[in-house]
Amino acid sequence: MQLLALPAFTDNYIWVLIADTVIDGRRPALIVDPGDAQPVLEGLDDDVEPIGIVLTHHHDDHIGGVPELLQRWPGLPVITPRDARIGTATRQVGECEGVDLAGWRFNVLEIPGHTRSHIAFVGHGHLFCGDTLFSLGCGRLFEGSPTQMLASLDKLAALPEDTRVCCGHEYTVANAAFAIAVDADNATLQDRSERASALRRAGQPTLPSTLADERACNPFLRVDSPAVHGSITGRLGREPVDRVEAFAELRRWKDGFRA
Repeated sequence: MQLLALPAFTDNYIWVLIADTVIDGRRPALIVDPGDAQPVLEGLDDDVEPIGIVLTHHHDDHIGGVPELLQRWPGLPVITPRDARIGTATRQVGECEGVDLAGWRFNVLEIPGHTRSHIAFVGHGHLFCGDTLFSLGCGRLFEGSPTQMLASLDKLAALPEDTRVCCGHEYTVANAAFAIAVDADNATLQDRSERASALRRAGQPTLPSTLADERACNPFLRVDSPAVHGSITGRLGREPVDRVEAFAELRRWKDGFRA
């Protein structure tokens, strides 16, 4: 299968997963979080036929292009979280439900934190996680609590390490600067930061990453590691009372961080 990361707006990615199998002369494709229709309409070859749209959460930069895509492909299934703020849904799904499209099966995980109804789609070695887990970072807590977000990240971190992390934004270079401030002696992180910067200078995406990459380098998946824990303790001036407080302080630190 082929995976496309279509740039949109300033730093969004619209993901398109395209099958190798040809059906009636066309290759089926799944569209993920199309905040803008134009990158999809301009980025798909003539032999590609969308068979569905999946949405991770209700923010407009992830759903705004759906109406125009439905004008181009009427009747396309639109699979979303259970959230009345998404008016284009043809099916709403939640934890442990399956999504079957053109021979593909994706499992749904509920991952609240960034929003209260945020979900992820996992299948065929890919994780479409919207704005919950980023490359070297995580999403802001607009509607959820630190407890919810930490549980969501723990859930995602438990997936197989070779899972490809297809998140919603190109934030890797900026996130790397913060991660290094937290975990300065992490040689793997230093290497990852250098590679990410080189890719961006070449005009290439840094995504997808893998869960192995994130477990090794992402401070938000490493709140229990001695190095990250030590940095958080230094910020607080004391030991955090538990790992939720550690995560919450790390997120507050990131919110105010300037490289």
